[in-house]
Amino acid sequence: MAAAAAAGGAGAAAAAALWSEVNRCGQNGDFARALKSVNKILQISKDDVTALQCKVVCLIQNGNFKEALGVINTHTKVLTSDIIAFEKAYCEYRLNRIENALKTIQSASQQTDKLKELYGQVLYRLERYDDCLAAYRDLIRNSQDEYEEERKTNLSAVVAAQSTWEKVMPEDLGLREATYELCYNSACALIGQGKLNEAMRKLQKAEELCRQSLSEDSDVTEEDIEAELAIIHGQMAYIMQLQGRTEDALQLYNQIIKLKPTDVGLLAVIANNIITINKDQNVFDSKKKVKLTNAEGVEHKLSKKQLQAIEFNKALLAMYTNQADQCRKLSASLQSQSPEHLLPVLIQAAQLCREKQHAKAVGLLQDFADQHPASAAEIKLTMAQLKIAQGSVTKACMILRSIEELQHKPGMVSALVTMYSHEEDIDSAIEVFTQAIQWYQQFQPKSPVHLSLIREAANFKLKHGRKKEAISDLEELWKQNPKDVHTLAQLISAYSLVDPEKAKVLSKHLPSSDTMSLKVDVDALENSHGATYVRKKAGKLTGDNQQKEQGQGDVKKKKKKKKGKLPKNYDPKVTPDPERWLPMRERSYYRGRKKGKKKDQVGKGTQGSTTAGSSELDASRTASSPPTSPRPGSAAAVSATSNVIPPRHQKPAGAPATKKKQQQKKKKGAKGGW
Repeated sequence: MAAAAAAGGAGAAAAAALWSEVNRCGQNGDFARALKSVNKILQISKDDVTALQCKVVCLIQNGNFKEALGVINTHTKVLTSDIIAFEKAYCEYRLNRIENALKTIQSASQQTDKLKELYGQVLYRLERYDDCLAAYRDLIRNSQDEYEEERKTNLSAVVAAQSTWEKVMPEDLGLREATYELCYNSACALIGQGKLNEAMRKLQKAEELCRQSLSEDSDVTEEDIEAELAIIHGQMAYIMQLQGRTEDALQLYNQIIKLKPTDVGLLAVIANNIITINKDQNVFDSKKKVKLTNAEGVEHKLSKKQLQAIEFNKALLAMYTNQADQCRKLSASLQSQSPEHLLPVLIQAAQLCREKQHAKAVGLLQDFADQHPASAAEIKLTMAQLKIAQGSVTKACMILRSIEELQHKPGMVSALVTMYSHEEDIDSAIEVFTQAIQWYQQFQPKSPVHLSLIREAANFKLKHGRKKEAISDLEELWKQNPKDVHTLAQLISAYSLVDPEKAKVLSKHLPSSDTMSLKVDVDALENSHGATYVRKKAGKLTGDNQQKEQGQGDVKKKKKKKKGKLPKNYDPKVTPDPERWLPMRERSYYRGRKKGKKKDQVGKGTQGSTTAGSSELDASRTASSPPTSPRPGSAAAVSATSNVIPPRHQKPAGAPATKKKQQQKKKKGAKGGW
């Protein structure tokens, strides 16, 4: 017994030494060494509650959340939910088991401040923003410690998420935007409201505050500052993209990617936005960027709507790259996840249209419209567009007219009337006008749109010869506003085509010319920018011209004839040819074209030969026979050109008579029956 007691005393002393070691390591932050000491303690006493708690904390501090949760689940009898609820919920939260973390928190008997903080984080990840907002308000109201600034930052993040994803008008929380995180969240809330310019100014302020706070730490490098600013710059680029400044946005997006930030969520969002800028262009770049959206852990960093948008863009990219099977697979998966969402069905229909299966695409859209009446209007608009693309304008009109909630809209009426006019179906166009006017007459009789539709209907009917129907509309308009001179003038004009007497009676209601006279500066009106005729400013007149202008104001001014130009070789001493105005053939000295004229043999003969060389080598030309023309380059050729007519220009003797006899012989032969 004494030996046993001694052993027990030695074990207690060893345990005490180990606990001292655990305490010292915990204060120094050396949790790996502390864990070794805790394990030694558990070898001595395996069910020691404090040692098990310490082991779980050490594992959490070292990032071993799965192992820590395993220890908790193994020792459930000892580590009850009241003792270790926070640690268990935190491990589940870090392992992205958000629903389990929520159940663990809610099952705890006592809601400590730590559990409430974690509860707010869990609600935010579950996108239960209203409950999350209430949780943080309660925390800020009932706690006073050094973490108040972080709670306010989280509160502003919840408000920004509501504004962005739920389109809820954010309330003014009265938070002093002293940190760049608060400025950033405020900017996000403004983006959700569509106040882009104001949001950009907030982001610029956030960037300035971030640089200022980080530059105070001497250990922080410029690269660290740029990495921290990456999320702010990403939001700036998003605003530029929304404003249509796609080149600036693209440049900033690529700058962020070059920094290689560790936030996989940020990289996925930027890559997705670049893909949306590229659209069906620069597909190779989009295929590289889409890999960033598939990084591990992305699904835990982004909201459901962000992930959904990325998946939609993947399906569209597959369609643009002619990966039909992949496109169908992705769109079908999206439709199963969100059966009521419109975009997956539209992507499937677009893919079918690319495959020239228009009828199948229309059938798919029709089935979806029947199953989801809330989205029927948008689906039917797409169906109508497909019908127009196929050339079935009348069927497209039938589909558009089946959208009851849009029938009376001015845009729909205008589109239908235009389409029916194109098909020369005037009765259907007038029917569209009538239905819309009746709707406004019943629900909004005093609406300006109502009167505008009546006027447009009257103009349309007048244009297409429906004068009596147009008169009825114009009378209704005039009845609504008897002082409308424009309507009265239209009505008189219409009656003048049908019933002139009635037009005369109505014309008495027109105001007199004196009452209608307006103070108009005629000169200013004629010289205005839109005038079809602009009177030229008169120049200064002097002497006789001024008298003529005053005396002969009605006489049209004659244009001065320009003095004719004389030819360059004009000689005033030589009498001009009196027949110079006649065509050459009709002049008395015309002798006709000279025939039989031989052309120069240019380019004939062997390569390198010339006409001069061939004549010299001709053996038939002997020295005794005199040349018919002077040789080129000789003294005779130069001197004889002024007085002597060359043989080539002389008419051969007897040539015309011989030609006549030949022609007569040909005529006699022609009568012989050839």
